[in-house]
Amino acid sequence: MFYSTTRKTFCSLLFFVLAGATAAAEKPLVLWYDAPAENWETEALPLGNGRLGAMVFGGPAHERIALNEDTLWSGGPKDWNNPDAKTWIPEVRRLIDAGEYEAADKAAQKMQGPFTQSYMPLGDLLLEFPGLGGVSAYRRSLDLNTATCSVSFNAGGVDYQRDYIASHPADLIAVRFTASRPGMISFDLGQTSQLRAQTQAEAGGRLIMRGKAPAHVDPNYHDKSKEPVIYEEDGGEGMTFYGEARVLQEGGTVTPDGELLRVRDANAVTLLYAAGTSFNGFDRSPGRDGIDPSLAPQQRLDAAAGVAWDTLLSEHAKDHQALFHRTALDLGGVPNTAPTNEVIAAFRTNRDPYLAELLFQFGRYLMIAASRPGSQPTNLQGIWNDKLRPPWSSNYTVNINTEMNYWPVESANLAECFEPLLRMVEEVSVTGRNTAATNYGLDGWVAHHNVDLWRHSSPVGDLAGDPVWANWPMGGVWLCQPVWEHYAFSRDEQYLRERAWPLMEGAVRFCLGWLYENKDGYLITSPSTSPEHKFKTQGGQQAAVSAMTAMDRSLIWDLFTNSIEALDVLGIEPALRERIAAAREKLLPLQKGPQGELLEWSHPCVPEDPHHRHMSHVFGLHPGREFTPETSPEWYEAARQAVLLRGDEGTGWSLGWKINLWARLRDGDHAHRLIEYLLTPAGTKSNYQRGGIYANFLDAHPPFQIDGNFGATAGIAEMLLQSHAGAIHLLPALPANWPAGSVTGLRARGGFTVDISWAEGKLASAAIRGPEGATVVLRCGDVEKTMPMPNGQILRVSDPALNAG
Repeated sequence: MFYSTTRKTFCSLLFFVLAGATAAAEKPLVLWYDAPAENWETEALPLGNGRLGAMVFGGPAHERIALNEDTLWSGGPKDWNNPDAKTWIPEVRRLIDAGEYEAADKAAQKMQGPFTQSYMPLGDLLLEFPGLGGVSAYRRSLDLNTATCSVSFNAGGVDYQRDYIASHPADLIAVRFTASRPGMISFDLGQTSQLRAQTQAEAGGRLIMRGKAPAHVDPNYHDKSKEPVIYEEDGGEGMTFYGEARVLQEGGTVTPDGELLRVRDANAVTLLYAAGTSFNGFDRSPGRDGIDPSLAPQQRLDAAAGVAWDTLLSEHAKDHQALFHRTALDLGGVPNTAPTNEVIAAFRTNRDPYLAELLFQFGRYLMIAASRPGSQPTNLQGIWNDKLRPPWSSNYTVNINTEMNYWPVESANLAECFEPLLRMVEEVSVTGRNTAATNYGLDGWVAHHNVDLWRHSSPVGDLAGDPVWANWPMGGVWLCQPVWEHYAFSRDEQYLRERAWPLMEGAVRFCLGWLYENKDGYLITSPSTSPEHKFKTQGGQQAAVSAMTAMDRSLIWDLFTNSIEALDVLGIEPALRERIAAAREKLLPLQKGPQGELLEWSHPCVPEDPHHRHMSHVFGLHPGREFTPETSPEWYEAARQAVLLRGDEGTGWSLGWKINLWARLRDGDHAHRLIEYLLTPAGTKSNYQRGGIYANFLDAHPPFQIDGNFGATAGIAEMLLQSHAGAIHLLPALPANWPAGSVTGLRARGGFTVDISWAEGKLASAAIRGPEGATVVLRCGDVEKTMPMPNGQILRVSDPALNAG
């Protein structure tokens, strides 16, 4: 993977071997505000431990903590496959070949099945503080270094402090209430849910909620059903759930009163909250074959009740920092002295690099909070949702969004957080094998654009969905790319053999069956779509399906290329390797348009929206690796032109993708322009053309979608370090706005960890740690130099003079 080329040197690179690395000093990374949150989406602050999510409002007299549990979904496993689908394939292909694209769209709908289920809100903890009086010196904050939300204020001459954590070690949410005078903490605690639930306060400071989720919830965009939310009675389908708050007061009293706990005159209070569901696996009914949702939460609360707050807090911080402090970024910015919402509003004027530092680390914070080994992977909103019918069902949308969520896990040094996605891909490969056989009559496994907790694998739409999003059988192919990338970064051959290759092989076998020769002897897919983007037909109408879009071709090229490398590493299945290589050579060639741009479709047509948010046709530039200036300069430039023509504006997640694209195009200033667009205050009204960021730093499609946060983090890492093209490329896309800085702990493919510092826009030094005996190929600008990795040491690169060589 890391190779050497002969190239004229424009600078002299000096190499030193050191015994250790210098740790970067911890830089304050704090979001803070001078008022409580009023809006869940735009102002509340997120906490999470991978499984439980909380959004903190911070009201002094009226506090709301909105809660989620990552397995609380509607519905259960079912047969979503369509045996008639494969009988429609010849007719859809015939219509496409005849240029009858609108009729082909109608026929493709016959290949669809039901919609996915939806991610549910758990409920709210509501706290009322009687007689608090006037409030001054208010501050609400989220410290990314400690993963702690804090609220402080003065009322009636008393200083109040609240600290909130979502502890991964204890697997619960905890809040600590203190005051500057004894006996000053009094509140009423309630618990509510939008789902069917009952709450009861009990002795011992316990507030218990038991409930049940719907057996079915229609997507928020599907309004044809008379009953979009359907419940079944006890014993029927539907997830059951349990949430318990436990109050541990110091001094004063706590009294159960119906659905409330009343705390009076306490000196300090620790509030613990744990929750669980009846989820018993993706393939088992949560209503008929679920587990008791109360057992695990009660055990966690019993264990934590005997632990001092300081210990809970320190164990939580230690666990978080073991991941978070692996990577530090200093772009020369100064921590904000004004509230974060004001800093965001001023960014387009002052372009303060600190906000980019905060954006990078906030994405890493969210990943740690939302995706831990054993949890569910991050969905469209991470693990945070407050709606019974959330936007796009808050599901796993795998035609870009789910994959984008996980772009930073490898490069930003959070590889453990990848495990939930890996496990989801393994599970959907099981359901997807049935879909491949039933819907297509093919070997291997397939997924389409939506996946849910039950690992839905068939096309959604209910026989009436728009094929532009529904009829896209490349979901499994794209999901195999992060599976491969985990190997590319780790070089863990056991992982490749036992977990990655079986998934890749299944996707390969589906593709080998799905591809067929066109009249010119090239292998194509049909029907094929460019996700969510239509073309205009000769009759002036819009259509979705055609033959072999650029994205289908690039996804399959990427899977085939990765698979060939995997088989070479493993030394297995030579006949399959030969078959894959032969098929890759016969893929329909890419095409260029009149302005030299990479075309999105393989037939002459006009795009529905020249500035569409999806950048599907340039997958080979990013996240793929087909287009580089060293290996494919012609198509690299065609991709550049395609990105230029698409324009800069877009939804929040689209801006995140474009940051990565311009980083791969080695244009740091253009990538920074996209960061400026992303760090623009956004509205709450749904918008498909212009996104940005909310005051709480969450990405706005709008509405809130978390993928833009993760895409931005990955993009900033990509601007500073790239390793997809066979070398460790230092500072490939450094913008003028970051003339001096440093980054530590970025990861490069091949098992390397890299620290970089720069000054006056040029490399000052870099330290590379990696496997003993490995060969390191470094790139600085247009220079490449190959060095062996010293055994047990660190390779340090210094280029203070950048002398011509």
